[in-house]
Amino acid sequence: MEKKVLVRLRDLGSTCFYDPGEIQAKEGDFVIVEHDRGLDYGQIIPPQEAAEEGSEKEQIKKIIRLASPNDLKQIEENRTKAKDAFNTCFKKIEEHKLEMKMVQAEYSFDRSKIIFYFTAAGRVDFRNLVKDLAKIFKARIELRQIGVRDEAKFFGGFGSCGRELCCARFLKDFEPVTIKMAKEEGLPLNPPKISGLCGRLMCCLNFEYETYKLLSKGLPHEGEKIHIQQGKGKVVSVNVFKRSATVELEDGTQVEVNYPQK
Repeated sequence: MEKKVLVRLRDLGSTCFYDPGEIQAKEGDFVIVEHDRGLDYGQIIPPQEAAEEGSEKEQIKKIIRLASPNDLKQIEENRTKAKDAFNTCFKKIEEHKLEMKMVQAEYSFDRSKIIFYFTAAGRVDFRNLVKDLAKIFKARIELRQIGVRDEAKFFGGFGSCGRELCCARFLKDFEPVTIKMAKEEGLPLNPPKISGLCGRLMCCLNFEYETYKLLSKGLPHEGEKIHIQQGKGKVVSVNVFKRSATVELEDGTQVEVNYPQK
């Protein structure tokens, strides 16, 4: 069986599986790899933190070496150079009057390629921009359009819960989030209250969804009419974690009903 480890390319790149061969590489290590016609760097991450992205169908490349102190120094230099590249691209976008917003820039390890990340409302014809940037940097230029969730991940911040954004702290890939998930958690369907800094539905709704479904099994729904020992009534609230429901009887009396853990 072929041995493989999952590597997050650069700081903002995709995740790919690589064959470490005889190299003793562990999670958290920075490695130098062959990628996209040149050398690049990445960090080994746990397999469960990212999707395989079709790696089973593609030939898995080998890790060239563990990153040496000199390699790590070059990575830091690349990050500094990327800031200058960002500013140059920003000015060129203004010159070409393009409707796009620069988000981030990064170099491949060997500096043969520069990737510029941007957001835009629609498609952008940036062919002339690419030509200008290629002349300036004498490197391959890639402009990659990303979504507002990726932008929030890049910049980070704090959510309404007071914690660091999930996407910036531990989420590696984005999964679809639906309004059904908010309903399952009994949240008010008020967009500002269930949206993150990116303006989209909060990512936490997704990974909390299965837990809420499990804890909600056997509980009545809010608004449901049920019969209890004290009589007939209507469920006015449900506490999933306590596994209890508040029932309002026909005479207006409210009774808390507890449900056993399944």
